Amino acid sequence: MLRQNKNVFAKAIINDQPCAKATIKGRPKNPRLHGAVYFYKIYDGTLVVAEIYGIPQRDDNGKPSPGFYGFHIHEGANCTGDESDPFKNAGGHYNPTKQEHPLHSGDLPVLLSNKGYSYMMVYTDRFSPSQIIGRTVIVHMMADDFHSQPAGDSGMKIGCGQIKKYK
Repeated sequence: MLRQNKNVFAKAIINDQPCAKATIKGRPKNPRLHGAVYFYKIYDGTLVVAEIYGIPQRDDNGKPSPGFYGFHIHEGANCTGDESDPFKNAGGHYNPTKQEHPLHSGDLPVLLSNKGYSYMMVYTDRFSPSQIIGRTVIVHMMADDFHSQPAGDSGMKIGCGQIKKYK
């Protein structure tokens, strides 16, 4: 069906409003990190469109970052936490079907940063926008390795946004 409807994703972004949006904010050590993630209902899934700015170029130890960053839907309802983990309440990966990683519903491709900027668009049939409203989206410091259990070894949470119904 997707082949028959050329440019369906571009048309959705241009003509339709998203169903949900997350406004991304960085942790205290990464206050410049910010952006937005939009969720569009397409067929039996979701078009995820992310635009993130201020991604750190170095980790907390001053080493250059790899340029790839983990990106997941998490099951928690908010981006609060404590000093050691500012986004602790974002919880783990969204995984309602209890699959092993990387088959969690919330597993998404990594973000690629170019001088602190990342734009990504991906289609997934693992969730609909209505299923993730009230959950969180997380940016991690390292790329997901797509095999470590239980969650891909993508390191600390450096950005978070609560997914809300788009107005």
